[in-house]
Amino acid sequence: MNNTKPEFAHLHLHTEYSLLDGACHIDELVDQAARFGMKSLAITDHGNMFGAVAFHDACREKGVKPILGCEIYVAIGSRHDKNASGISEAYNHLTLLATNDEGYHNLVKLVSIGYTEGFYHRPRIDKEVLQKHNRGLVCLSGCLSSEIGVALRNGNEAGALRSVGEFAEMFDEGRFFLEIMDHGMEAQRRVTSALTRIHDRTGLPLVATNDAHYLLKDDAHAHDVLLCIGTGKKVQESERFRFESEEFYLKDAEEMTRVFPDHPEAIANTLRVAEMCDFTLKEVSTLPRFDVPPGFTIESYFEKVTRDGFEGRWRALGPLAEAGRLRYPRADYAARLDKEIGVIRRVGFGGYFLIVWDFIRHARERGIPVGPGRGSAAGSLVAYALRITDIDPIEKDLIFERFLNEERIRPPDIDIDFCENRRGEVIEYVTRKYGRDNVAQIITFGTMKAKAVVRDVGRVLDMSYADVDRIAKMIPFDLKMTLDKALEESPPLKEAYERDAKVKELIDISRRLEGTTRHASTHAAGVVISPQPLTDLVPLFKGTTADITTQFDMKGVERIGLLKMDFLGLRTLTLIDNCVRMVEAQTGVKLEPDVFPADDTRTYESFTAGRTSGLFQFESDGMRDILKRFKPDRLEHLTALNALYRPGPMQMIDDFIRRRHGQTRVTYDHPALEPLLKETYGVIVYQEQVMQIASALAGYSLGEADILRKAMGKKKLEVMATQKDKFLKGCAERAVPEKKANKIWDLMEQFAGYGFNKSHSAAYAWVAYQTAYLKANHPAYFMAALLTSERANTDKMVQYIGECREMGIRVLPSDVNESEMFFTVVQRAAGEEAGREDTRFGLAAIRNVGEGAVEAILAARQEGGPFRSLFDFCERV
Repeated sequence: MNNTKPEFAHLHLHTEYSLLDGACHIDELVDQAARFGMKSLAITDHGNMFGAVAFHDACREKGVKPILGCEIYVAIGSRHDKNASGISEAYNHLTLLATNDEGYHNLVKLVSIGYTEGFYHRPRIDKEVLQKHNRGLVCLSGCLSSEIGVALRNGNEAGALRSVGEFAEMFDEGRFFLEIMDHGMEAQRRVTSALTRIHDRTGLPLVATNDAHYLLKDDAHAHDVLLCIGTGKKVQESERFRFESEEFYLKDAEEMTRVFPDHPEAIANTLRVAEMCDFTLKEVSTLPRFDVPPGFTIESYFEKVTRDGFEGRWRALGPLAEAGRLRYPRADYAARLDKEIGVIRRVGFGGYFLIVWDFIRHARERGIPVGPGRGSAAGSLVAYALRITDIDPIEKDLIFERFLNEERIRPPDIDIDFCENRRGEVIEYVTRKYGRDNVAQIITFGTMKAKAVVRDVGRVLDMSYADVDRIAKMIPFDLKMTLDKALEESPPLKEAYERDAKVKELIDISRRLEGTTRHASTHAAGVVISPQPLTDLVPLFKGTTADITTQFDMKGVERIGLLKMDFLGLRTLTLIDNCVRMVEAQTGVKLEPDVFPADDTRTYESFTAGRTSGLFQFESDGMRDILKRFKPDRLEHLTALNALYRPGPMQMIDDFIRRRHGQTRVTYDHPALEPLLKETYGVIVYQEQVMQIASALAGYSLGEADILRKAMGKKKLEVMATQKDKFLKGCAERAVPEKKANKIWDLMEQFAGYGFNKSHSAAYAWVAYQTAYLKANHPAYFMAALLTSERANTDKMVQYIGECREMGIRVLPSDVNESEMFFTVVQRAAGEEAGREDTRFGLAAIRNVGEGAVEAILAARQEGGPFRSLFDFCERV
């Protein structure tokens, strides 16, 4: 493009109206820019940088230079002043663009300060911090709502000139531009005329920009609907926020030249600004510092605590080995441990394991229940030795390379389940240890899915609830359902779309808005830990809940190299802990779920009878039917069923059951497959089995096999073509006939898309077994804990009370003298029912009775009970 054509479009994404991506997606926007031949494109969200990472990477992929910026809100006066009489008097707009690394980090600081210090209706900064953090930034004078624009609209050209001088002095060395726009609005033309006079007087350069909120001119109506969704208005309402023209779309060079025929220098200056901005968002290694004892390095201390931890584990495993109950000798464990330690040290992740080991150790010391593992981390013997996980990966045939390997180096990803009620204590410990400025939770963005967007659009179009509900119910239920897919799969929807103009409008607008971001919230589990203040690396956000989160989501945080971990709150761990505590408090028996016998007959009888109500991941009607037909009698069976009971592999379950009972003959296409697939009756169930087959038949290292597994799972056709040649060549070198090798490849390819992570399935099967063990052996206590866990869910309460009746456990009504805060077990001491265990209704489970009121009842009961009734209690207290 020549110098007379615009090199970047000034882009706004209005998150204050729930429009993170405007009325289009970032990928669509960048694709259009690339089609226009644009060399550069800028993103300037209002007050935030939510879309910066996705925008940057999308631009780089398409050969467009990304310019990261923000249209900030500048307080009138101090950012700390929260007493302005109205929103319009609280701030002005100003546009900043990062020219280099220093500018990007200053922009990050400014945007963070806007939320954490200056928030008042909007995230505001002030000129004090702008003066302090303006290096590396280009400043554009802003839109009609800028300090200069407001002055000029009010006819105060002298005041505007003073502001121009102030900003030009602050952004010295040619970093300040007078910004002109034209979206067909008379006010913009008046301001442009005034800015031209200021340009003539001061010599400051003009730059022409285009404020784009949607992709195409035809999208103006869809964008208007989106504004209504965000502001809770209807399209027909006259008194609502709306854009004054339909010109806020992405314009190409020729259109911009036509818009500003009298200002070729302003068009040319877009290239000047673009050339000033030369920033690439790099990934940096930001592992927090972990303090080790004197005389140790991170690597040597990591190895010490790992080996010490393994010795502790072996003290428990040794007797099992001596009794012949372990399949592998200590030498196999030692060799695996040496290999894993070597890999972890070579790839430099020892510090990561120490960080995780430390906060899990703290949780266990505080009695906070920790899950046995989740995800591929359960395949690591190092994680087992450090008590990060509680699944023996050797005994369970779990693969370390599925978690971490040198052929595909990536940061470990260890997600941890904690007791739901006490997860916050672990986050608080990490926050104190690494510093409040260095730890934050992670933002997540809710998007408008197919059914939801139809309901939202229908509401703002003022369609009747009944009509919108009827259309929404025509959309098939599927978490991945789209409106385009729904039109193909739902004949009633397609017919309504083709015959009814109003339905067509509803669906067409909804299709345009589908997938756009509706709101921001705090991720349920994600926590980021940094070695330095987060505002040096990532912009921060403060929502209505007062949580401080990153402005980048999980993918964005990982993309820039920050350490991200999932601290998940798992209600089942709370349930197990409550049950165990009740048993010990009332019977004196101390149960240890981590060492429950894995061959308990009562437990498997519960599974085979389908008595799984309340059991972790095994209580659905479909799963109960499968359990009754399959009749599991070992943990490996539960692991496999847990992996198979998902969309896709579910179609293999009937054949799996027939194989289990000998109704279908189990055969293997090659003798080497039998030891790998025997556990799953010749069926490839797990991703790890795909890796093992590639290793056994074609000589892949397990790290190489993980690359193959991932390519197959994600259908990466180019990678798979290369891998197939490698696989067939490896098979030929090991005397596997070509025809058979091709058949095995086809099987691997077929099942890799279904294959589940065995490490995760094994860990969660163990949690399921723990719940089943408690229910089978301590039924009244388990049901009391289960009812306590679900006390806020009326439907579940009704279901589980019915389950109690079927089990012969009475649920006794609440009693002001006998009931505790939560459900408890009542043991009858005399008569025909001596020893019978029933459950007493908890006071806090009574609707509209809060825990504070129950605490008052319990305290009063100690001092002045018993009471004849709750009314007697109220009168006396």
